[in-house]
Amino acid sequence: MTDEDINYHNNPLHGLGLKAMLTELVDHYGFPILDAYLNINCFKTNPSIESSVKFLKKTQWAREKVEVLYLYEYKNLPRASSEQFAFSPRDRIIPEGQEPREPAELSFEDAERLHQKRVRKAAERDRDGSSRKGPSKSGPYGNHAKRNTQDSNRDRPTSSQGESASTGKSEPSNKAGSPDPWAKWRE
Repeated sequence: MTDEDINYHNNPLHGLGLKAMLTELVDHYGFPILDAYLNINCFKTNPSIESSVKFLKKTQWAREKVEVLYLYEYKNLPRASSEQFAFSPRDRIIPEGQEPREPAELSFEDAERLHQKRVRKAAERDRDGSSRKGPSKSGPYGNHAKRNTQDSNRDRPTSSQGESASTGKSEPSNKAGSPDPWAKWRE
């Protein structure tokens, strides 16, 4: 299947700007409901369309959360298939027969129930030892603790008792045990 064969025009996000989408959502649901469902700070602290658009343009994960709410709550489309779920909401293919329906009714009680369900599932994943997708706790670039240990060892004097290898004099050390970078200006 080529790009010409795929009909992206059936996706309600096709050709829809972020500001227009956010305006529709805020007009229908309001900022408090968006905050309750999405838990994004731009909907809680001094919310406005302009500041939210600015934040969502910079933050892909937040923008995708808003797009998912737009597609599956506001446009009330059936949930994406497992193959389509891997794509971002703008890249998903909506089958020809699926048309947007009336917006779903959202409430604070449902938002709280959904939040509790997410917390419970996260606790189960943690208890089972299942790994999440994405970077590990050590960060996206590997084990930082290992790198920091190597960096601090590189800065330490090679001889014992804090003596400088070149002068044989004792250098003051900071609390971490590495030489004081400002000590030489005092000499």
